[in-house]
Amino acid sequence: GQIMGGSAQGIGQTLGEQCYYDESGQLLSGTFMDYAIPRANMVPPIEVCHVITPQEGTILGVKGVGEAGTVGAPAAIWCAINDALAPIGAWAMSQPFTSECVYRAITKALRSTQ
Repeated sequence: GQIMGGSAQGIGQTLGEQCYYDESGQLLSGTFMDYAIPRANMVPPIEVCHVITPQEGTILGVKGVGEAGTVGAPAAIWCAINDALAPIGAWAMSQPFTSECVYRAITKALRSTQ
């Protein structure tokens, strides 16, 4: 459950979570209606596979697992998006990777080839 939750958190931060502020510094995305946190029905099925490697130096040989999805999901998404954009020479560099972000990367790449 921790790995799945961490993966959902990583997916959310990579694809949609962003704070927006107005000119005076007022937070505009201060509620869950404005801030794109993925719900369970929005996250794809996640298959968790375990490789058992006991942690030396702890009584039970255990270690934390929740961070694994939080770190792995953004990297996987970032690579997948840029692999898809590579054939046209586009490169998306900043999160969240919204449709607008990807569109801007494509537009910039197409302009530079003209």
